[in-house]
Amino acid sequence: MGTYEEEFQRIEKFVDVVTRLFVLPKKIDLRGGENFVMDGPNIIIGNHIGSYKDVAILLRTVPRMIYFTANKMIFNRKDASELVLRHLHRHMGKFGGFVHLILNPFYSFMVDFVSGHIAKIGSIPVDLYGSKRESIRKCQDYLRKGRAVIALQGRGRVQPKDPNPYVESFRRGVSFMAHNLYKESGISVPVTPLSIFGTHVMWGVPATIKVNVGRPLLVQDYWTGEEVSTVERFRAALERTVSGLFRESLSW
Repeated sequence: MGTYEEEFQRIEKFVDVVTRLFVLPKKIDLRGGENFVMDGPNIIIGNHIGSYKDVAILLRTVPRMIYFTANKMIFNRKDASELVLRHLHRHMGKFGGFVHLILNPFYSFMVDFVSGHIAKIGSIPVDLYGSKRESIRKCQDYLRKGRAVIALQGRGRVQPKDPNPYVESFRRGVSFMAHNLYKESGISVPVTPLSIFGTHVMWGVPATIKVNVGRPLLVQDYWTGEEVSTVERFRAALERTVSGLFRESLSW
């Protein structure tokens, strides 16, 4: 097997077709694209409301190769198929099972393709119900190699009961990684905040997907000299920035 970059180049044209299909017939309105970091280590952090559509949008808008953390179930064909069925049930109720049955050949092909290639292009498996330590360690290794890692915050859908249904409370993982790399290795990792709106609209329904990209933030600008308070200050700043970008996008 070649490098992750070589593997991605082999399937890049197909990925382009698939990501277009995943967001069909929606339009993309990207603002702040000049804020993307073009090379060197980078973490891209944003809200996560549209399941696989968020992934498709990032693959279509970020102008460099990106590496995702992904539910480890996607790496297995049977588990990935179960995730698709759950998604359809969540959005379409009992009718989702019928849709899954009718479109099963298409879903089977896509599940086989995704589960068969996701590891080859360097995606990082995350156990959503277990320890995140191993995935954090692997993300840090990627960043040391100058790669761009995606860290979406949320469960891939709108949470109506949350204070902000579209931007869930951010976890500490990104802030923790940025702190560790700066303190232990002197590596300053820019964290690019972005907000996404519109991917929560069901597939096949026309809508505009708004992607608002902010200027990168650096952990050293929130340094207190103590780990816990630095990590929390940076986490809160990232969440606050993405929430602001989201509110701004609603006025477009």
